[in-house]
Amino acid sequence: MNKHWVHYLFIGLVFAILAGCSSRPTDRGQQYKDGHLTQPFGLVNEPNAKGRPVNAKDFADQVTETQYASASLYRRNSANFEAVERWVQAGGDTRQLAQFGIKAYQMEGVDNFGNVQFTGYYTPVIQARYTRQGAFQYPLYRMPPRGKNRKLPERAAIYAGALEGRNLAIAYSNSLMDNFMMEVQGSGYVDYGDGRPMMFFGYGGRNGHAYRSIGKVLIDRGEIARADMSMQAIRQWASRHSESEVRELLEQNPSYVFFKPIPFAPVKGASAVPLVAKAAVASDRSLVPAGTTLLAEVPLLDDKGKFTGKYELRLMVALDVGGAIKGQHFDMYQGIGTEAGHAAGYYNHYGRVWVLKGNQTSASLFQTTNANSVGSQGATGQVQLTYDD
Repeated sequence: MNKHWVHYLFIGLVFAILAGCSSRPTDRGQQYKDGHLTQPFGLVNEPNAKGRPVNAKDFADQVTETQYASASLYRRNSANFEAVERWVQAGGDTRQLAQFGIKAYQMEGVDNFGNVQFTGYYTPVIQARYTRQGAFQYPLYRMPPRGKNRKLPERAAIYAGALEGRNLAIAYSNSLMDNFMMEVQGSGYVDYGDGRPMMFFGYGGRNGHAYRSIGKVLIDRGEIARADMSMQAIRQWASRHSESEVRELLEQNPSYVFFKPIPFAPVKGASAVPLVAKAAVASDRSLVPAGTTLLAEVPLLDDKGKFTGKYELRLMVALDVGGAIKGQHFDMYQGIGTEAGHAAGYYNHYGRVWVLKGNQTSASLFQTTNANSVGSQGATGQVQLTYDD
């Protein structure tokens, strides 16, 4: 072959490779700076990340909550917690982890280029009354008694009154959509409007029918573009449509969540540990066991849920699970109330994550069995609002 043609072919290949790299999406915080990763956890000398953890106090508070709520979980991870806290107190420079006996294992991400998926969940607060009155017409139910091989009604039947007259209603809200969103999160606080402290409604069980994403239904119907889908987008759609249209949409998901009132209860994850906002995550326990310390480079979003091009480093502890949290995916707990819900509703982005382990810990300990999990949902019961899959 003529050497000039070889030269041109080489240049063409270079441009093709560069074009392929530049065509990779970055609109949700995806990064491709670390090359192709070939294993779920790769030991690195030091994380290739800028800055220092922004939530040192929150991490310390989460460790303290773990220590008091679950002595066994804390004991299994105390060496790691203590080493990380010493590192943070000394400045949290990622180049100095080894000086504190800490190894960093980078996660390969969902695409083998280090892009780990981040979604968000929160604890809603809804207004309700003890009895049906005025605008408060939408019941929240406790788990019905379930006989052997007896199926519970689907959502549409429950909305039609299948559970009425059985002394199962524990509150009546003024919004069917609020009820549904609390089901999605799996727990929440209810304000009965009588001046008493809010009641925590913990996860009480499900009706056993398959979960179907209403976000996907709206995308398939052409009501909301896939790129614009979020919890806020669903709420905005509901605000523009009639009560019967909202009900029809929600009935496309036959799954239904029941609750149990718990006075004076903090929000706890599957590990029975109270959760600190943005310092706790739900993980796939077959990959990332409870109590694991994570250093995460989290994408920052603006008020409209768009990626700003910036990241921040956060220390977090895996303390919860979720039905849709599988593999290289974490669900970040955002806190309680409207503002937390706003943040949680937008998150479906990507960042980088390093698992922090003491030098004495073998990498093989990353692999655990599902026997360590309490089930597909945590104590929060959060099931993760899946928008488009």
